[in-house]
Amino acid sequence: MSEQLTVPVNHEIGLALGSGSARGWAHIGVLQALAELGIRPGVVAGSSIGALVGAAYASGRLDQLAEGVEHLTWREILNYIDPSLLGGGLIQGEKLIEFVRAHTLEVMIEQLPIKFGAIATELDSGAEVWFQHGSLLEAVRASISLPGLFAPVAWEGRWLVDGGLTNPVPVSLCRALGAEQVIAVDLNSDIVGRHARQRHDRSEVVHDELPSEEDGLLQRISTQLKLTLQAPKEMLLSPLLGEGRAPGIFDVMASSINIVQDQITRNRLAADPPEVHLSPRLAHLGLMEFDRAVMAIAEGRAAVMRQREALLQMGGG
Repeated sequence: MSEQLTVPVNHEIGLALGSGSARGWAHIGVLQALAELGIRPGVVAGSSIGALVGAAYASGRLDQLAEGVEHLTWREILNYIDPSLLGGGLIQGEKLIEFVRAHTLEVMIEQLPIKFGAIATELDSGAEVWFQHGSLLEAVRASISLPGLFAPVAWEGRWLVDGGLTNPVPVSLCRALGAEQVIAVDLNSDIVGRHARQRHDRSEVVHDELPSEEDGLLQRISTQLKLTLQAPKEMLLSPLLGEGRAPGIFDVMASSINIVQDQITRNRLAADPPEVHLSPRLAHLGLMEFDRAVMAIAEGRAAVMRQREALLQMGGG
């Protein structure tokens, strides 16, 4: 039986799950390891990918999410991409909602058995937006809307984007939800100035994956688009291609987001420090390497073990 289901909830302990795109699968390992220590937070607040994992946890579907992402391949990730030319982002995000819906409950936040909150950012004003009530799916979709990549979300007459732009590790929201002690999971502590080191071989694309002559035109276009999108993966995830070459557009975007989130995280945590600060070491993981969940989850577990004594003093037993 899942540790999550056997460990009683502690409503005094809050968990702030930070932003970090594909590095966010580490949150799964953190939650698993905490349960093994006898710690099951009764409050969870998430920003960006932290909102997605937090929603799965609050919905009682963490194990289902873990199983799904551990076997996720790059080609399967492409199936969740619905390119957009006019929606304010490269990806419209409707298929992403399908993924979120499959791993969370389609309920109102206030109906969840665990207190949950998500962070988003208002595009026009830069104001921080807290989701503590309303649709869980809508809250997660708004929180994960990485600028430039995912289209922004319309909400109550405002356009919302990624919560990591204003509050990458939402300790403050955890406290507002009633947590007396907060565990913060910071995915941005070692990323500035570091680029993904893993190269991915695009030669895995084989000719028999291409549509046959009998396939319809739309299917042929769709399949070719997915195969074409594998080329930007190396640009997005790899280090600079050779000494002295200028970084590509995806490299610039990823590094810029890293810098912003690192600086904001440092300032926010200095002003409102958590009782325990967990820092998974995932600088080598690229922005969109969602297919490397096994490694990220393992490092999340390792981050908990490095702070084992402090966590047990908090109330693990």
